[in-house]
Amino acid sequence: MTTVSVLMTCHERRERTLACLRSLRTQQGLDGVGVEVVLVDAGSRDGTADAVEAAHPEVTVLRRGDELFWNGGMRVALAEAHRSDPDHYLWLNDDVDLDADALRTLLDTFATLEPSDGPCIVVGSTRDPATGELTYGGVVRPHRFRPTSYDLIEPGPAPRRAETMNGNVVLVPRAVVGQIGNLAAAYTHGFGDYDYGHRAELAGFAVWVAPGTIGTCSRNPAATRERSFAEHRRRAVSVRGGLPPREWTTFTRRWAGPVWPVFAVSPYVKRWVHWLRSA
Repeated sequence: MTTVSVLMTCHERRERTLACLRSLRTQQGLDGVGVEVVLVDAGSRDGTADAVEAAHPEVTVLRRGDELFWNGGMRVALAEAHRSDPDHYLWLNDDVDLDADALRTLLDTFATLEPSDGPCIVVGSTRDPATGELTYGGVVRPHRFRPTSYDLIEPGPAPRRAETMNGNVVLVPRAVVGQIGNLAAAYTHGFGDYDYGHRAELAGFAVWVAPGTIGTCSRNPAATRERSFAEHRRRAVSVRGGLPPREWTTFTRRWAGPVWPVFAVSPYVKRWVHWLRSA
C-alpha cells in the first residue's frame, strides 16, 4: 500500500478548513492508497480544532500557539507525520477545495516521472473558483538578472518542469524529505515553500507541475491603501503579506546570487518610493 501523510495548518478559518477536509475525504481512485492527515491548529479561537475533531475524528489535530503561522505550522505537521514514515507527504492549504481526482492525479504524475527522473516533487496547480484563472502552482524565474521574480507556470496536458513552487498543494516523496529534511526554521510564514523547492533542486531532485489544475483556491486579497507612513512601514515588514527583513535577507542570501544585498534592499526602497509618490 502507498501511504500519504497530508500536512495542514490553520488559523481561524473553521468553515474553509472543514470544506477542505471534506474535499480530501471524497477523493476518488485511491484503491491501495492509505491517507492520514495531520492538522496543526495555530491558536484558533473560532472552534476550528473542536469542529475538525468532531467531523473528522481520523485527523490528528495538534493544538499550538498563533505564533506559528504557515511555515511554522507545516514544520510541526511534517515532524509529526515523519513518525509514521509515509511514502509521500502532501502539503495542503486549508483554503483549497480539491477536485475529486486531485490526489490520484498527483500520484499518477509521480509514478510516470519517477522511472526516468527519480524521486521528484509534484506540484498541483489551483484555479480561482469564480473565474477559473490560475492562482497557485509551480513557478520559474524567467529573467536571469531578476533572481527574486517568479512567474506561475501554466499547466498543460503533460507535466512541466518548475524551479520551485507555491506550497498550496505539493506532493513530496519520502526520498526528498529523507535527504533535505523539514521546511527551513529560518522562516515564519512565507518563503519556506520557495526555499524548499530550491533546496530540493540543489540536492538533485526535480520539481514538476502536474497536468491541468487539481482544485480551486482564491488568491489572497490585496492589501488596502495605508493611511500613514507608520502603517505602511509596519505592513512592509509584517510576517503576513510583507517582507520580514531578517527572513527576506536569508532568502535572498541563499537564492539571489552574489549580488543578493541589492535584491535584499530593493523591495523596501521601491515600496516606500511608491507610497511617497502616491501620498
